[in-house]
Amino acid sequence: MSATRAHAQDAGTPDDGGATQAERELQRTDAGWAVESDAPLSEDAGVPEPAFTPPAMVQDSPAPYPPGLASAGVAGVVKLELLIDDAGEVESATLVDGLHPLLDRAALHAAPSLRFAPATVDGLPVAVRIFFEYRFEAPAPVSAAGATPAAPITLKGLVRTKGNRRPLVGATLVSDAQPDAPVQTDVDGRFEARWPAGVHPVRITAPGHKPAVFREGLNANEALEVVYGLEPLIINPYETVVRGDRERTEVSRVTLHDAELREVPGTMGDPFRVVMLLPGVGSMVSGVAYPVVRGSQPAATGYFLDGIRVPILFHLFLGPAVIHPDFIDAIDFYPGSPPPRYGRLMGGAIDGRLSRPRDDGVHGSAYADLINAGFFIETPFKDTGTNVSLAGRYSYTPWLIALAANQLQAPPPPGRENPKVVLDFWDYQGRVEQRLGEGTLRLFAFGSSDTFGSEAQDEWGDTALQSIVFHRVDLRHRHPVGPGELEVGGTWGLDRFAIVSRSPPGDATEIHIDQGHWSARLGYTATLSPSATLRAGADVEHKRAIVELLQQEGGPDVDREVAPVALGTFMGAWTELVWQPHEKWAVVPGLRVDNYHLSPGIDRRALEPRLTVRHKVSEALTLKGGAGLFHQPPTTLISLPVVDVGSLLLGLQQGVQLSVGAEWKAWRGLEVGLDVYLNPMLRTLELTPFSDEGLGEDEPPDTQTPPGGLRRGMQLGDDGGIPDRSDFDFPDFRGSGMAYGLEFLLRHPLGDNWFGWLSYSLQRSTRRTRFYRYDAEGHRVGEAEADLPFAFDQTHILNLVLSYKFANNVTLGGVLHFNTGRPEYGTLGTQTHRPGEDTSGRPAWVKSDRDRVDRLPAFLRFDVRLSKSWVYDTFSLEAYLDMLNVTLRRETLGFEYEGGNGFPLRKDAVGLPIALPILGVKGRY
Repeated sequence: MSATRAHAQDAGTPDDGGATQAERELQRTDAGWAVESDAPLSEDAGVPEPAFTPPAMVQDSPAPYPPGLASAGVAGVVKLELLIDDAGEVESATLVDGLHPLLDRAALHAAPSLRFAPATVDGLPVAVRIFFEYRFEAPAPVSAAGATPAAPITLKGLVRTKGNRRPLVGATLVSDAQPDAPVQTDVDGRFEARWPAGVHPVRITAPGHKPAVFREGLNANEALEVVYGLEPLIINPYETVVRGDRERTEVSRVTLHDAELREVPGTMGDPFRVVMLLPGVGSMVSGVAYPVVRGSQPAATGYFLDGIRVPILFHLFLGPAVIHPDFIDAIDFYPGSPPPRYGRLMGGAIDGRLSRPRDDGVHGSAYADLINAGFFIETPFKDTGTNVSLAGRYSYTPWLIALAANQLQAPPPPGRENPKVVLDFWDYQGRVEQRLGEGTLRLFAFGSSDTFGSEAQDEWGDTALQSIVFHRVDLRHRHPVGPGELEVGGTWGLDRFAIVSRSPPGDATEIHIDQGHWSARLGYTATLSPSATLRAGADVEHKRAIVELLQQEGGPDVDREVAPVALGTFMGAWTELVWQPHEKWAVVPGLRVDNYHLSPGIDRRALEPRLTVRHKVSEALTLKGGAGLFHQPPTTLISLPVVDVGSLLLGLQQGVQLSVGAEWKAWRGLEVGLDVYLNPMLRTLELTPFSDEGLGEDEPPDTQTPPGGLRRGMQLGDDGGIPDRSDFDFPDFRGSGMAYGLEFLLRHPLGDNWFGWLSYSLQRSTRRTRFYRYDAEGHRVGEAEADLPFAFDQTHILNLVLSYKFANNVTLGGVLHFNTGRPEYGTLGTQTHRPGEDTSGRPAWVKSDRDRVDRLPAFLRFDVRLSKSWVYDTFSLEAYLDMLNVTLRRETLGFEYEGGNGFPLRKDAVGLPIALPILGVKGRY
């Protein structure tokens, strides 16, 4: 091999597919190698050139001679250029001078398994490019006349990795009875041996695998065919996939892959729950997986699956996401200023990218833990270019909850049964992908169901249930067109939301909301020039909501009413231009236009300009900034059917997102990110009872007229049935707000058997809020308005994530989470009270004004995950223990203020130690 030049790679993030490289030539001096400097030569400068030490090979990876080429007698050298990273791993291998297609292929397959002691510059590891040669010698030809014919093949077969069944290239087989006649596997992992008859101990070695010995009895006139499996030194069930990640052109994006998605403690192995541990993300309650991103409502953040909007992301708030983890290849998280293809949002975006279908055979997995069980299977049909994948999960928590509830509840009266607690969910996914020429056609269907509440077990019991069900079917086609790629897609969906309440003897109310959904989209990406790329698209979405109301009042008759309550169409178009006027600059202007139509006669229009600028100061440091205008229909706490369509009569929310930051690639692969943001919320329409004090209350008895906007806003129709638009007396939900903060991320991406990150968020989110004033005895005496912290505002949030895979295939990880408390507004409890006196002068609790409430106590949580893996011939097995809040710490959600009226005052914390111990086992085939 010969080294020709060293290089330092771009300082962007690991998913920076467009990173450039600055490379320095090497000079051979009398003292060895030295890195050429850009500075002008000066005889008296007195500054020595940086000393370079070339890489040294520590692990060979022979390239086997293809058996099919033996008769041709081709011999010579295949010359490759290897890119070796600063850890000594071969990052890429490029053919420089070829010899024969089969020999070239053998060399390119073998090169990635080479290992080196890394090159250094002044003692520090650096990445280098080197030339590496594979010299092939043809097998000795058999003489046509008078020569001894070749011995017959007595042993042949395949050598593969245990567990994933991947063929091993370059494995060496040696017989103790014939040590001078070793054989190697070819590019398909196959081999042929011409050993004499008898018993042979066959020793097999391969890089990255444990050696193995097999005893075989060989016959002279018979070829024994075998399949050997070698155990990998470290079991990694997440296959290495070469990814062509998008060039980094946005302001803030965190992309997670592989074990970073599935082995983070406290997440139940669910990729989407990992987002809760990233910078800029707060929570409503610890363990509840709906993120509060940069001070916005959870419903202001969009959840996507390959660009498909998902209405509900998590099962039962505390549970896993509605998509099987093995369907997810990577997650892109945009805490702010998402690209214009993500529309109708005031907050961030979370987009899960589907795994790519595999065409090397049938693969699958199955798991079971304490709350649910699931499966995933995919199989290719190579003859037709088709791949089919199926997955599903089912929860059996109702059985476990029922057992626990029966133990905790008081025994029922004679002849009665206690109500059954219901916490039930299931989901499914199916995909068919078909190659069509240069393009692909994909059909993807998925759905989810959640039911929770209590169900009567006898005719005298009460039932109170809620359920949320959705289905999606998406068809998309991608195909090269002109200088770019065109994508066309359509989606059908159905969302169902139901509330059931039954009380004996004959009272019942059931509300069922069905929202149908049709959408179509078009996208095109084209490279206009080496410095300009155009992305553009359009989408249309049609929703129709129908409400069914069933009422029974004290008798057998049931009144049923069905009526459409919302019919809406959303249309949008977007474009952005990625312009790189210089290798150190990237300027991305963008524009999105949307029209929101609510039938009959309501139209809302939105124009959203966006701009992102990135400047590479050096190979290690990149500065960035962005600005954009964003709109969204009114939102509830989480997304619910009808709300985004029916509430359009109130108008649109509007906000600006401004951010600046820096990205720095630090020592030995560490990545550092810093972002500062300012998000003025020019107009908010947050349909929540805690937006303003009193929105969910009846009129106060001690005032003649409640303050403007502080009144109850929703009532039944005049005839007691389904209300129409004229029956609503909406409160004045209009408001404004501001969110600003700083986010820090120190990350070690997956590598060297470990990964981890430290994230810290310093943030503040406020809303313009109307509230009551109270006197010293707790009576309402007036009203006021001020910019107050948002109900879920948390000033400091810190997460430390670490996971390490040991050599014995034991993985141990931990998460340390800390957050300061939210304002004690009474969102999940009672508003702050102060000791005072009642009208008789006795000690009493007095309600505090909302701008004078306390903060709830800070919360510290520790999660842990421990797993052990085993590998067998055709599958691998993993047993794991994953526990959220292993120390069983209780997060304070509020306080109960007891006493008064002559009794001592007492303040008791209210909260539960939310802990999720998940013990399970998973097999992969």
